[in-house]
Amino acid sequence: MKTITISAALLMLSSMAFGQQSKRTVLPSDVQVRLAVMAAPTEDRAKATVYGYTPEGKFILLREGTNDMICLAPNPKQAGLFVYAYPKRLDPFMARGRELTLAGKGTKEKNDAREAEIKSGKLIFPQDPTVLYGYWGDEKNLDPATGEIKNALRRYVVYVPYATGESTGLPTLPSVPGMPWLMNGGTYKAHIMLNPESMGHEHGM
Repeated sequence: MKTITISAALLMLSSMAFGQQSKRTVLPSDVQVRLAVMAAPTEDRAKATVYGYTPEGKFILLREGTNDMICLAPNPKQAGLFVYAYPKRLDPFMARGRELTLAGKGTKEKNDAREAEIKSGKLIFPQDPTVLYGYWGDEKNLDPATGEIKNALRRYVVYVPYATGESTGLPTLPSVPGMPWLMNGGTYKAHIMLNPESMGHEHGM
């Protein structure tokens, strides 16, 4: 993957973030749940597992679910409200990323560590297509009663390990706004980016 692609991409997932880092007040747990599930498909929200934060900022289980979906409430260390949802088979990979972040590892260190652990069999990573859902917006636009954010945006990341531009027919650099493209092609972390047309091309997880 070319340097320009990587540079344009380092804002989202390695730190589980789309925005700038800045501490803010932790939302009440019930509001965190209502907001977090907004990232998931509608039919999965009521029974999804939800993780969030204590008033002190500790990452905890807020609600035990009964289906295959995991939702993450917004990180209080991050400006703006960014929530995510993904199927349980992706959780070992995501949880390992959080562990490495707490250990002070940067994006490249986390990617290298997880890649080595996947290749060794220590870390399980799905080999079939797997979707990560993102939902975010401005805190001032949040309706606490519903979890909805006025003028919110959505992003979809479809992991397709070792896929290439040739195997998918997708461009490997961002092109027309809103057009899907393949990032990290040929690697374990190859994924299809589907960004809002109005958003531009920045990404990073």
